[in-house]
Amino acid sequence: MSSREALRLAEEQNLDLVKIAPQAVPPVCKILDYGKYRFEQQKREKEAKRNQKVIEIKEIRLSLNIDTNDFNTKVNQAAKFLKAGHKIKVSIRLRGREMAHADLGLEVEKRFAEALPDAVVDKQPKLEGRSMQMFMSPKPNK
Repeated sequence: MSSREALRLAEEQNLDLVKIAPQAVPPVCKILDYGKYRFEQQKREKEAKRNQKVIEIKEIRLSLNIDTNDFNTKVNQAAKFLKAGHKIKVSIRLRGREMAHADLGLEVEKRFAEALPDAVVDKQPKLEGRSMQMFMSPKPNK
């Protein structure tokens, strides 16, 4: 029907004429209470937002010359984060002369990745400026 006729019908019922698909030819419109429609739409968006799972990135900082007990503590903490479903950012800050031994930092991060069998390496260790970073996430459930 024509838009004038639809608008007249909507005014007779004290409702609004709302374009549902304006890009369609001809445009698709509905006669409804716009305030109620917006309220229900916001309610659906809130519900969808509540059901979303937020993934946090937890950071584990290692040093180039980390001792075995400290290393194991960091591995246990990372395993706890992975079990909770968080992603992990493993970083090593190279200070002073440690910059000349970036290959040792790479070994530490690879050893860290091997110590966590229930994790997947998303981003391989990469030296960016003075810090080396690697990203890990929990293995997907099958």
